[in-house]
Amino acid sequence: MSFLRRRSATPAGPDFDVLAMDPGDWPGNLGAGLLPAPDGSCQGVFLRYDLFGGRGPAMIIGNLPEGSPAREVPEGEVPFEVGQLLLALENDEEVTVVGTEDMPVMQGDNLLVVRRVKLSEGRISCVQFDRSDNVLVTIAAWDRPITDDLYALLKPLPAELFQQG
Repeated sequence: MSFLRRRSATPAGPDFDVLAMDPGDWPGNLGAGLLPAPDGSCQGVFLRYDLFGGRGPAMIIGNLPEGSPAREVPEGEVPFEVGQLLLALENDEEVTVVGTEDMPVMQGDNLLVVRRVKLSEGRISCVQFDRSDNVLVTIAAWDRPITDDLYALLKPLPAELFQQG
């Protein structure tokens, strides 16, 4: 897949492509957060899409490279992005993973193996898949299912989105 690639030049923000929906394709607000390591390197990026600006978060998409501590989740605990979604919703209920299921999804001519994460909170949908450069992509959505057509909307965001100043 052409969008599953490592950049050759050093970007201004994360050192990998961030796979997400173009902000222009979303009807609300987009917020981005970087996970810095003590040495200043980027340990991941998560994007928060708020539906119709101000009515609450609808989706968080995380991109975590190999070695990111946010990927190390004890068994039964929710992925980092689900925790971020619960924080954004100011929901302090305990949510746990109750199961996973691997599903094949065709994206154009390519096969993507998507892991559906089943949670104790039924209003949260969560899926994960690995990019070809070993970045783990996790999508957590509130009160809406994640359907196969969402994967066709995912593309790398430009590095300019992550420049400060």
